[in-house]
Amino acid sequence: MPKALLINKKIKQFNKQIQVSGDKSLSIRWVLLASQAIGSSKGYNLLMSEDVVAALESIKKLGIKVLVCKGYCEIFGNGINGFKYKDGLVIDAKNSGTLGRLILGLLIKSPKKIKIVGDKSLSKRDFSRVTIPLKKFGAKFYYKTENKLPLSILGSQSAKGIKYIEDKGSAQCKSSVMFAAINSSGTTSIKAKKSRDHTEKLFKYLKIPIKINKTKKYDFINVKKPKKIKAFNYQIPGDISSSAFFIVLTTLAYNSKLLIKNVNINPSRIGVITILKKMGAKIVLKNQRNYRGEKIANIFIKSSKNLKAINCPSELNSSAIDEFLVIFLVAAKANGISYFKDISELNQKESPRLNLGSKILNMMGVKTELTKNSIKIYGQPNLKIIKPIIIKNYLRDHRIFMMSTIAALTFGNKWTIHDKDSINTSFPTFLKIIKEITDK
Repeated sequence: MPKALLINKKIKQFNKQIQVSGDKSLSIRWVLLASQAIGSSKGYNLLMSEDVVAALESIKKLGIKVLVCKGYCEIFGNGINGFKYKDGLVIDAKNSGTLGRLILGLLIKSPKKIKIVGDKSLSKRDFSRVTIPLKKFGAKFYYKTENKLPLSILGSQSAKGIKYIEDKGSAQCKSSVMFAAINSSGTTSIKAKKSRDHTEKLFKYLKIPIKINKTKKYDFINVKKPKKIKAFNYQIPGDISSSAFFIVLTTLAYNSKLLIKNVNINPSRIGVITILKKMGAKIVLKNQRNYRGEKIANIFIKSSKNLKAINCPSELNSSAIDEFLVIFLVAAKANGISYFKDISELNQKESPRLNLGSKILNMMGVKTELTKNSIKIYGQPNLKIIKPIIIKNYLRDHRIFMMSTIAALTFGNKWTIHDKDSINTSFPTFLKIIKEITDK
């Protein structure tokens, strides 16, 4: 398969209906929690990306039986701390920060050293965010390079609940500690800056003892170890982060309409919709319903001619952190100067996305003002790209690839976008759906 995508013309008018792959955050959480349940759990519409497959391979190495069938995946859990620990065990988290951080929480009682490795990108990310609180449970960590992968964990049989402050707005860090809490005695108390709350909703649904007190900026969460987790079936809704690329594609395209069916619209995840609507995007949520505590809807989008700049409220950041790259494209077409602040977390992702997003906008002819923590984007409603663009050497970041594809289809000119296979980490069917939309 060629590693570069070539696009040399804008997308034509369309009126389509699509369905995106299962939510990645929920897919990985379902895999890990099903491994802690007793008996057979089935997951439907599981995202079969490299990240999720890595999660399945990880629990298999820990003695959990997994069957991948047509239309569903079945996991035979052995209960809480039911993993089988072997000497010299190595778990490969690939590109997934969610898997790498969350599984450490489940290994809090491992009687043997378990090594966690990842790809080049994940190995550059800071793991002290989870190792510092997990040490409080009694776990020990061993590194080649301090706070980076590869690292090894040795658990403690006397793990006790802790008090933990999560002040970055990271759902991964919060969830890692929550996963450790279900394997520890006593109560774990967490003061967490607002972030996506899929783990909390799953804990409630599974009747894991959890109490949550929400304030404007923080959630106060208490978790206790459950006696057991019952096996559970789960229909994984479509991913809002994957949907965001097509929401922006339609918003920026000419005179087009799109319906995206069965998407997870968890309030902690739909900052992208709130922000784009403030900028004048035409987005309607249809057929809203509740499933296992999660909100699901069909998302209807129409093209928008008059987009306006935004001074983006910081409180929306955590609910849009994975979508800012495509939001920047809307800002590039908006009338006025858009300002996004307190978004240094973007540079802690698979690549330094804030820096690279700004660089791509500059290549398109869009003026930006960049700091370590913010970006101003000078919108040009009539922007025309005047020279070919080559996107290359961007740490194989799947979202950089997909952002560039949407930019090429909506702003035009000739684009050569490398690392085509990067989408396999999170959204393998991305280009297939693009083809569905572009085919008449």
